[in-house]
Amino acid sequence: MKFGVLTLCFVLILELAFGTFLVEKNNLKVTSPETIKGVYECAIGNFGIPKYGGTLVGTVVYPMSNHKGCKSFSEFGVSFKSSPGSLPTFLLIDRGDCYFALKAWNAQKAGAAAVLVADNKLEPLITMDTPEEDNANADYLEKINIPSALISKSLGDSIKSAISNGNMVNMKLDWTESVPHPDERVEYELWTDSNDECGKKCDTQIQFLKNFKGAAQILEKGGYTQFTPHFITWYCPKAFRLSKQCKSQCINHGRYCAPDPEQDFTKGYDGKDVVVQNLRHACVYRVVNETRKPWKWWDYATDFSVRCPMKYNKYTSECADEVIKSLGIDLEKVYLCMGDTEGDVENPVLKAEQESQVGKGSRGDVTILPTLAVNNRQYRGKLEKGAVLKAICAGFQESTEPAICLTEDQNTNECLENNGGCWQDRAANITACLDTFRGRLCECPTVQGVKFVGDGYTHCKASGALRCGINNGGCWRETRGGYTYSACTDDHSSVCKCPPGFKGDGVKSCEDVDECKEKLACQCPECKCRNTWGSYECSCRKGLFYLRELDTCIGAFGAVKLGWSFVLILLLALTAASLSGYAIYKYRIRHYMDSEIRSIMAQYMPLDSQPNNTETHMDL
Repeated sequence: MKFGVLTLCFVLILELAFGTFLVEKNNLKVTSPETIKGVYECAIGNFGIPKYGGTLVGTVVYPMSNHKGCKSFSEFGVSFKSSPGSLPTFLLIDRGDCYFALKAWNAQKAGAAAVLVADNKLEPLITMDTPEEDNANADYLEKINIPSALISKSLGDSIKSAISNGNMVNMKLDWTESVPHPDERVEYELWTDSNDECGKKCDTQIQFLKNFKGAAQILEKGGYTQFTPHFITWYCPKAFRLSKQCKSQCINHGRYCAPDPEQDFTKGYDGKDVVVQNLRHACVYRVVNETRKPWKWWDYATDFSVRCPMKYNKYTSECADEVIKSLGIDLEKVYLCMGDTEGDVENPVLKAEQESQVGKGSRGDVTILPTLAVNNRQYRGKLEKGAVLKAICAGFQESTEPAICLTEDQNTNECLENNGGCWQDRAANITACLDTFRGRLCECPTVQGVKFVGDGYTHCKASGALRCGINNGGCWRETRGGYTYSACTDDHSSVCKCPPGFKGDGVKSCEDVDECKEKLACQCPECKCRNTWGSYECSCRKGLFYLRELDTCIGAFGAVKLGWSFVLILLLALTAASLSGYAIYKYRIRHYMDSEIRSIMAQYMPLDSQPNNTETHMDL
């Protein structure tokens, strides 16, 4: 009765054997002792919450008993919880005798901040996966929150040897490069299934879709991410395609198959029902993506899981159609996308899904459900909203993260303590500290269109036009007695220069120049100098007037007399010029009129000045 299920499982095993499975890794750096100091690789466990984009520093401890961590450490009266002010504890445990996840759970209960599992044989690193979902004792999987990593046997032996010799082993776990972060947009994909009767893994997938929908839609609507859902299908071997088992588990004549949900052909739904619903999910995404509203897929996926569950016998096309129509999605386009599921033909959508299962670049073949890939790198850890959001946020280039990545539970908030060690202008409330998901950046800011330049750590200075409007451009400025002087000028420079009448650096101070004492002005014999803030006053003895431009004193009457003489000379000059101009004008007019009259008269009578060309005739 379960022959068909076993057949598909055999096909899947073959695919796994020939597929490419990449182990996702992060780095660990041993900082002490000197004998094992260095950077090593470790494999990220597929449970717990890796600190994607971050680091964790701690001290490694190897337990005196329960070396494999298969029992609760409380039975041995041991706690690994770090005391206040000390580094967190990384618990080193040996591989073997129980599930990797159980080791991590026991370490977490004992107070460890992270768990390192030392391999028990010399081999390439593998991925520590979770137990089968039908294991009744695996309830603790949902409760594991600490990161875990598998290390090589040789590194494990070196750490144990160092600890046994009385050395403190300090280490930094580093996930900053576990997810590529090339630009301001993250591409991620989720390989999932519409089947809701596959045990705890199905329950976990559905719960994740419900919990993560809000964050996913915020990221999609803002253009911060590009999300793509995918669905795994397998093929039925040609020798069995006409069998009852393949016909019940596959569509399109055995080309696209899924295991029976209950693994029992006599009841419930068949595998082909799952394939059809998966195809419908994929087509809904294609339709809403064409309308530039890809976030509506999350509404469909979550509404379908709530309104059309298998356990209520509503896992049908009719129920799915109602959900599609309620969301305003074009049902006709969805069916056009789905095509013929009964014919002996290829289905373009499912064929593309099968091709996508093959690993590309840094992503291995997709063989586990669910599988999440961020920037083409497979995610490892618990499928939980906070953990997945952390991995997605780690995929943004520094300082380009959206606001959802900078919330209190995601952000490092390093700027809250000592301003992150960055430059700060407390008076203007301006700082170079910028909190990002990966940590703080010391970067000179741009405020109200004014760009600050500098190293961001020790100094930042306003530059360019309008810079004086922001804390006076960082320059000196002071007001006294109603007069204000500033060392800032609104130009495209960032230089602070003391104004005339002052000297100094222009930044911290500008001191008044005593023009009288330094004999810079008001130095004529009749002058009397008095220094003022930013300038000076110069007066003359009675009867004299001070000319600032010439720095001299002149008599007031002399100045008036000189002034009237100048005016009189100017008037005479103007009069002479006018008379000369008039005389020239009269002369030119008269000369012109004479020439015109002579021309006219020449036409009617000869003039004395003209030669007589007529012949003389005499009468006889």
